[in-house]
Amino acid sequence: MLDRWTMPLTHRPLERLAQRLKGRATPDQVTFVAFLIGISALPLLAWEYYGLALVAVVLNRLGDGLDGALARVSGRSSEAGGFLDIGLDFVFYAAVVLGFALANPAENALAAALLLFAFIGTGTSFLAFAIAAKQQAIERPHFPNKAFYYLEGLTEGTETVVALVLFCLFPSHFAILAVVFAAACLITTATRLWGGYWTLRANKANGGGRG
Repeated sequence: MLDRWTMPLTHRPLERLAQRLKGRATPDQVTFVAFLIGISALPLLAWEYYGLALVAVVLNRLGDGLDGALARVSGRSSEAGGFLDIGLDFVFYAAVVLGFALANPAENALAAALLLFAFIGTGTSFLAFAIAAKQQAIERPHFPNKAFYYLEGLTEGTETVVALVLFCLFPSHFAILAVVFAAACLITTATRLWGGYWTLRANKANGGGRG
């Protein structure tokens, strides 16, 4: 919901940082390093080092924005890189939730399971529509720099980052925060399935697509 406003705010600072990295690293290398940093949050959370886990989360998200900026300034954007980026993003999100379940199974496991269930809905609805939109050549006006069609919803990248940060800042309240965010994710899934279905039908009826 907030990505269309937050992304333009981060575009210029990330582009300046990407200019410094240009020629020293590839976008895919940044993606992979950011993932390795982010996945370290899993054991850190399991051992209840919440402050260090927060640092890992923030650095991962910084890398997630930086790889795209580097791809743009270096002219190395690719669907393969976009695929790697989004795939590792979803693994990272799930790892953070799993970390909280391991930290306190008695209090967090059920809420973590609910949130992972909700993540399946947001992730599959997002990616399934991206595939269909690509086949029908549907444009993405609000996010032209994305490798995939960016189907909007109540919970997008910005909201997910805020949720992960709140989890780390208030670990004793993870269960209630996770349930609230899971509910928002389920609303996102429902609206994406509804909106995506009718968008694809309308586009096809109007002669869109490639056959």
